[in-house]
Amino acid sequence: MAAWGGVTVGALYREMRALDAEGLIAAVRTETEGRRPARTIYEITPEGRRELGILREQALAQPRQAPDAVAVALAFGGVGEGGVALPLLRVRRDVLQREVEGIAAERARLVTEGALGAVDVAVFRRGELLRAAEVAWIDETILALEGEAKGRGAPTTKRAPKKKQAPGAPRRKRTR
Repeated sequence: MAAWGGVTVGALYREMRALDAEGLIAAVRTETEGRRPARTIYEITPEGRRELGILREQALAQPRQAPDAVAVALAFGGVGEGGVALPLLRVRRDVLQREVEGIAAERARLVTEGALGAVDVAVFRRGELLRAAEVAWIDETILALEGEAKGRGAPTTKRAPKKKQAPGAPRRKRTR
């Protein structure tokens, strides 16, 4: 759950108890399965539906920019010093590109299986396009940083070609 929504199970249950205390959800029943701890099943209340409608309207109609850790790191973190930003941005770009490809493949698989409706496809595409836009921004930023470094005569941090290892030579472990 934490990987999907950034929420731990403990935090989720804390929030569920708070929503229950506010009257936005109500406990329906408690279930026990095998040796697992009992779990409470909730339903949304009429007040909860009203609040959800307000939050949905705000989320869809009012674009908001959340704090941007990448912008903060670039502007205030000193990562541009000594060419540190370029290799970090390249790593970020590679990760994002793999995510774009993974999301696209999963979307295509689920569409083929008939498992996605139009809204589901739109959610997948949004994830793909947001990441693809950041990949394009990183490509543009890398070019600008390399150009700026060349203009100052500073060395750029381009990836060095991999050295071929002699046959039978022991492999070195990668360290970070």
